[in-house]
Amino acid sequence: MTPCRRSRLSLAALLAAAMPLVALAAGANPALAQSAPGRQPAPKGAEVYFHYPLDGLRVPERFTVRMGLKAMGLAPAGTEWSNTGHHHLLINTDPGPPDQPIPADYNNIHLGNGQSEVVVTLPKGRHTLQLLLGDHNHVPHDPPVMSRKITVYVR
Repeated sequence: MTPCRRSRLSLAALLAAAMPLVALAAGANPALAQSAPGRQPAPKGAEVYFHYPLDGLRVPERFTVRMGLKAMGLAPAGTEWSNTGHHHLLINTDPGPPDQPIPADYNNIHLGNGQSEVVVTLPKGRHTLQLLLGDHNHVPHDPPVMSRKITVYVR
């Protein structure tokens, strides 16, 4: 079976079986911790940030989130190129485990076509936003490339 035809379940089982060995090896040699399976390395100085909105801003119920990226490129999900990824917008949630794919739900918006902006509609009130870059498999890079969490107030 070719690697692109493996199911997510079998890949997940393979990673789960390998993780104890990686943790043991990383404890003996910290350099091995960066070579954990399933995570793409992030280049030094990589950053993701908000162009709009900015922290503390009051916004309408429907607004456009514009994202920036430094020291990396954008590529659609499923496209495996080094030093690239695609944006995920986290709304009112925290990032999950860094070695697991980013979930796709109301709170974790996947921009899998390589977009750098998205229109969102939120109810009135206080909301938190955070950006997290994912690799071709929606897994955060090593180390994760994420913005600081910002707060917006929907009027």
